[in-house]
Amino acid sequence: MTSVLGTLLIGLIVGFIARALKPGDDKLGWIMTAILGVAGSFLAGYAGKALGWYQEGQVAGFMASIVGAVILLFVYALVKSKSGS
Repeated sequence: MTSVLGTLLIGLIVGFIARALKPGDDKLGWIMTAILGVAGSFLAGYAGKALGWYQEGQVAGFMASIVGAVILLFVYALVKSKSGS
């Protein structure tokens, strides 16, 4: 249970860091940024642990979470631009 709560907290922080790193203006609100950060954190966290790249609590997991969130932001921007909204 603590690892899920920790992932949520880190995900919120990661979302804001990823948003600051990603170029462009997607006009995302802070809630959507936080949701994408949490999703990126979960994605990178579980993928990295499953592949054996790092263990829980390592700095590499935090960095991977940022990369995962940035990737999700790019995918979100791509989907949003294709939909024409």
